[in-house]
Amino acid sequence: MCYAIPGQITEINGKTVTVDYFGEKKTAINELSKIRIGDYVFAQGGFLISTVEEKEARETLAAWEELFFALKKTDIRISRLVRGAEGIDKKFSAILDKAAEGRQLKSDELLRLLKAEDHKELDMLYKTANFLRQKHLTNACCVHGIIEFSNCCQNDCAYCGIRRSSEIKRYRMSDEEILATAAEAIDKYGFKALVLQAGEDPAFPVDRIAALIKEIKARHAVLIFISVGEVGKEGLAKLYQAGARGLLARFETSNPALYANLHPGDKLQDRIDELKHAYELGYLILTGGLIGLPTQTEVDLLNDILLAKELHTEMYSFGPVLPDGPPTSLVLKTLAVARIVDPMAKILVTTGFETLDPAARRLGLLAGGNSVMLNVTPLKYRKLYGIYPDRAHVEEEIGDQIKETLDLLRSLGRAPTDLGIK
Repeated sequence: MCYAIPGQITEINGKTVTVDYFGEKKTAINELSKIRIGDYVFAQGGFLISTVEEKEARETLAAWEELFFALKKTDIRISRLVRGAEGIDKKFSAILDKAAEGRQLKSDELLRLLKAEDHKELDMLYKTANFLRQKHLTNACCVHGIIEFSNCCQNDCAYCGIRRSSEIKRYRMSDEEILATAAEAIDKYGFKALVLQAGEDPAFPVDRIAALIKEIKARHAVLIFISVGEVGKEGLAKLYQAGARGLLARFETSNPALYANLHPGDKLQDRIDELKHAYELGYLILTGGLIGLPTQTEVDLLNDILLAKELHTEMYSFGPVLPDGPPTSLVLKTLAVARIVDPMAKILVTTGFETLDPAARRLGLLAGGNSVMLNVTPLKYRKLYGIYPDRAHVEEEIGDQIKETLDLLRSLGRAPTDLGIK
């Protein structure tokens, strides 16, 4: 199963191309050479990653076409919004009506949504978020792979299970293991986007990571995201030059005092500056916050969502603090309000949320989410990447993860693909 559907180029405008997918037009950034109108291509995250032979593309499209439109019908049916539900506060209902119509909500209105507790109100909030997701992004759902190549870290962040002071078994994958894992994920399982993740490990300086990215890109057509902590302006530039196009780095919280408690000796502004500089370089930004921090308020959560929007976030990543965890409803409210604030964003259903609640993936996708991440780290290492206890999927073979994910997506009418940007 390919996690991208080939499309055909219909227009070229400098570095931007228009790609047709079954009549839907999307734009993408072109970094490939010798692209012509009529060529078939794969895109991820708004970047062209490869051309596709016409015969292969037509065969893939023929296999997909009937299913693609059938899935769309299912998604439209599930995401249909019926207004005026009985038993809901009129002011709350008016806020959701305003959101559904595409009008910008005020801070106090967004805060009212985050403070909702009534189950009927929550249900309507999630349905409104799902309606907006379908309206703006149709039924595409990003399915990315992640390789956790080291659990060694020089930092001592209070919430993190692989922090320097944690007494855990450490590991570092060799360069050969990382390359082999990437090859299996791309060639055998069809992933078109991979995250390379680790703690801030001195054994993996920027130059070593850049060499790995360059080698993966030389061997495979794939979109590479990095998640290795802060690397500074020079480091970001080196990794971008090597071929990385996405940065996954949560700011954790927009509250400087809370951030100082989580990150001894670090400043929130430094993390924000790194994200801003990455965006200026051309990176896709994947960021967000933690839900359920001690003393955290709904105002903090709203500020987290608004900061993510301000940072030009491509994919919102909000997950629960574990092991204790907040209520499932608080995570879902955060995802739903993020969708309302930024209807065009990708919103990730995190592994942390799936650890908190076994039904999280379905619930999150029905509350505005449209992205999942599957763990392709070798099993012998995966269980050692203990950022929190009892992580979901640590014992599951990647083939089983894929089947479970595809079955769920089909039941919801979602297509496991990233069609690029609008």
